[in-house]
Amino acid sequence: MAKKKDNLIAEASKIKAEIDALKKKTKILNAKPTKAKKSKKEDTKSVKAKKTTKKVEEKPVKAKKTTKKVEEKPVKAKKAAEKPVKAKKLTKKELAEIKRIEEITLEEELEEQLTENEIENFQIEKVDMERLTARVCDILAEKESDGMFQGELWKKLKLTSQVGSRLALKLERMGTIYREKLLEKGRWTYKLILKKTPVSTQSIENSPCLVCQVEQKCSIDGEISPRTCQLIEDWVIAEIKKPLKAK
Repeated sequence: MAKKKDNLIAEASKIKAEIDALKKKTKILNAKPTKAKKSKKEDTKSVKAKKTTKKVEEKPVKAKKTTKKVEEKPVKAKKAAEKPVKAKKLTKKELAEIKRIEEITLEEELEEQLTENEIENFQIEKVDMERLTARVCDILAEKESDGMFQGELWKKLKLTSQVGSRLALKLERMGTIYREKLLEKGRWTYKLILKKTPVSTQSIENSPCLVCQVEQKCSIDGEISPRTCQLIEDWVIAEIKKPLKAK
């Protein structure tokens, strides 16, 4: 009987030991899933954190887009600037003034700038003005009523347009020439025409009367008369036979 009791006690202790071992195992098993759940939560947190970092990283991209829009605005401003400005309609007075300015000549500018006294008393340094005036008259006399463009005359006299224009104004004030405004080769200029033909002695240079020894006795009704003078007759015939100068 004593042996049976000992055997039962030993079996009971074994069973207790097994139960205790099982309890420990269940505790360990129950503890492991909670840790896994925690790791899952941490994983989700990391994923969320990654997503937020991505969103934060994506924001600068939006900023770049806005900068592009800001840069594109000046282009629109340029397009607006390129639009042609509508020209204002000019009045009749303004159109007339523009036409007058376009047609104004050097002489007209000088007339506006100079006084009458300055025009009439114009002198060229180291030049005999009387001789120069006579030379101008001789040249214009050859052209007769056709006149001559002032530019051609200044070239012939080796004068600048500034000096020539002032000379033309002076001669006009003196009543020697008159100026006719004309459009020549797209430019406004003047044609100079002789108003007063200078007295020429060329027609009587070879006259026998200038060296006649009996000039004092010569009279229309006297014995010696130009009506009956053989010398005058011979001189007139000689002049008629001379060839005419080409104009």
